[in-house]
Amino acid sequence: MDSATKAAATDRAVADATLDGAASAVSGPALATLRKRADFLRAASARRQGMPGFLLQARRRHQDEAGQAIRVGFTCSKKLGNAVTRNRAKRRLRALARAVMPETARPGWDYVLVGRPGVTVERGFAEMRADLAAALARVHGQRGEGS
Repeated sequence: MDSATKAAATDRAVADATLDGAASAVSGPALATLRKRADFLRAASARRQGMPGFLLQARRRHQDEAGQAIRVGFTCSKKLGNAVTRNRAKRRLRALARAVMPETARPGWDYVLVGRPGVTVERGFAEMRADLAAALARVHGQRGEGS
């Protein structure tokens, strides 16, 4: 087994363990999935924060829009690679959202995580967690350490 395969297996194990722990230990607001194209377009025209492993787009919903759930969408275009690579990137972004967003995202907001070619699949899960927490802080106007 080469080093890239070992790293991927270790990273997958960390993501799986994080998912199991996050699903049982989190009692924050519910995460809902964005499904309509109009919601993705509204998020794309709002706030955005680029990070090494992904792009975060965020928008506050209007008062007349129903629900206070945290809504999350995921985008991985063909620029990322073949179907296997795109699906792996989406799985990692979903695991990331489940692990970080219940604690740091705000209810009443829509978020879209956009995968980046090569990096979303290969970057360490712990680094991606830190990136998402920092991106959420910046989108909401809170300066992180060193900023």
